[in-house]
Amino acid sequence: MRVDLLQDTGSNPNLKILEQYIQVIDVANIVQTASPAKSARLRRRTKLLLSFIAVAMTILVSGFVLWPATPQDLAEDHQMLKSGVYRHWQAGEVIALVRHAERCDRSANPCLGPADGITQLGSVTASALGQAFRRIGMQHTDVISSPMTRTLQTTQYMFNQAFQQQEWLVTCGSSLESDIKAHKLQGRNLILVTHSGCISDLEKRLGFAHALASEYTSSLFLTLNADGKMQVLGIVNAKNWPQVLKDAPENL
Repeated sequence: MRVDLLQDTGSNPNLKILEQYIQVIDVANIVQTASPAKSARLRRRTKLLLSFIAVAMTILVSGFVLWPATPQDLAEDHQMLKSGVYRHWQAGEVIALVRHAERCDRSANPCLGPADGITQLGSVTASALGQAFRRIGMQHTDVISSPMTRTLQTTQYMFNQAFQQQEWLVTCGSSLESDIKAHKLQGRNLILVTHSGCISDLEKRLGFAHALASEYTSSLFLTLNADGKMQVLGIVNAKNWPQVLKDAPENL
């Protein structure tokens, strides 16, 4: 068992620490039977190994605590208000990336239409999401959709009005951040209906390399700081909008 563990340590830091811990145990066993001089040297080695393990464990624990795995859930603890989403929204400073509704080709639910579109359930979810955005105000908001069937259907059921289509919301890639900034107008919010891969790519570029894949009809909220850099405000999953709106200020 021990041999197998040590053979599999590779680049896994947790197993590396386990290996060092086993070495400490080995040294301690040797110390009990060694000569006084050799015991002193082995004790020093044991102390060094224990110090290494303590430091490594501190780094690992700090990493889990301080390194955010995924953006803040704005449905928790009044985070829509605390993070400034409402304030930024009223000032026309928000960018919201919305993932399309449930895909027909990846679900057993009845399709709304073409197989490359969304499900009937997805259309209901999209309509509810559109109502949520109207509740916080659409007066100063532009909407752009990816030209794929599933995003077009999602956007139509969300807003039932004319909207732009942009190919870069399909291809995304390294130019996504600059494309978003180029289409974000001063004093106007921007809703982008796009795909999970695009949202994940942007999250990675903004410091969330291990973020969970976005859910259907989830919304990632961002704003641009004074220096023009994007700041992630957080996410709202579709099922959490009723709670978010329940806690929303009355003057929206």
